Amino acid sequence: MKKIKFVLYSIVVIMASCKKDDTPVTPGSKATTGLYVLSEGTFGGNNTTLSYYSFANSTATTDFFYNANNSKLGDTGNDILIYGGKIYIVMNVSSYVEVADAYTAKNIAKIDFKTTGGAAREPRFAAAYKNKVLVSSYDGTVAVIDTASLTVDKFIPVGLNPEQIVVSGDKLYVANSGGLSPKFDSTVSVIDLASYTETKKLTVGINPGSITADDAGNIYVACTGDYGSILPKLVKVNTSTGAIVKSADTAIGKIKFYNGLLYVTGGYFGSPNIRTLSTTDFKQTSSNFVTDGTSVKLPYGLNVDAANGDVYVTDAIDYKSSGQVLCFDKTGKKKFSFSVTPGINPNTVAIIKL
Repeated sequence: MKKIKFVLYSIVVIMASCKKDDTPVTPGSKATTGLYVLSEGTFGGNNTTLSYYSFANSTATTDFFYNANNSKLGDTGNDILIYGGKIYIVMNVSSYVEVADAYTAKNIAKIDFKTTGGAAREPRFAAAYKNKVLVSSYDGTVAVIDTASLTVDKFIPVGLNPEQIVVSGDKLYVANSGGLSPKFDSTVSVIDLASYTETKKLTVGINPGSITADDAGNIYVACTGDYGSILPKLVKVNTSTGAIVKSADTAIGKIKFYNGLLYVTGGYFGSPNIRTLSTTDFKQTSSNFVTDGTSVKLPYGLNVDAANGDVYVTDAIDYKSSGQVLCFDKTGKKKFSFSVTPGINPNTVAIIKL
């Protein structure tokens, strides 16, 4: 986590609600078309949860992994990825990747992310490419997981404290934040996915974190700055040339490309709204994507269903109460919402489709 989040978590009083949400799914149940939602919990609280929401009956089951395995996920889940019939759950503080069946959430494997000396690598984000799952870690590496053997083929050295990663073409782009280092990083590592080696670093701006790719060979990187004198900015990079095409001062937390637009949350210093931006000049096409007056208190996670344009926003509310997930159609009108009780700090939505 970034420095500012460590401070935030250290002063929050941890309280977990005992309220049950909707009808619990019994052990052995199977997910169909719907959503998985990862709630990271509170730092040091060992209270990460995985929720499942069924499209068929509009029902949320808020501790689906525990129901399936009678065991907790661990401490500070940071990302989930559905790939090849499995769900990969990236556990940052517990320092492993939990691999489970994508439809039952039954454990298949737990991939340890510790060095040979026993130090925690602290994995962060995952992406998939040709039967491999790639995972960034705060120790300055990207792991290459073979999806058949569920073992790590290699750890690729990159920059300081890498955050989000994205595949564009046959390259992986890694946002190196330096968020836990004495000095922030300012680069994006480029990894060749034929050789699984870092080929170069692109200088983009101080403290890059969230990253997305469009369908025209560009990546977009949200740089947070130093939380002080260096302001946040958004950078567009042409992946063919490595050149910065556009840069603008704007605070962005999470960023997602869809259908010619950038959907963004405001992050620590930005707008409390979900905005949409032009990919060419970064001008706002909407200062608030939500058009029906629905309130989102603290947008924390963001995803877009490429099939229909539905936008999913996770609301952390206040970082200590049980959060919620809201689904909006492509016009910004709310379709449904649900609580992730007892989950705290929902951060990632993954769509399940049969």
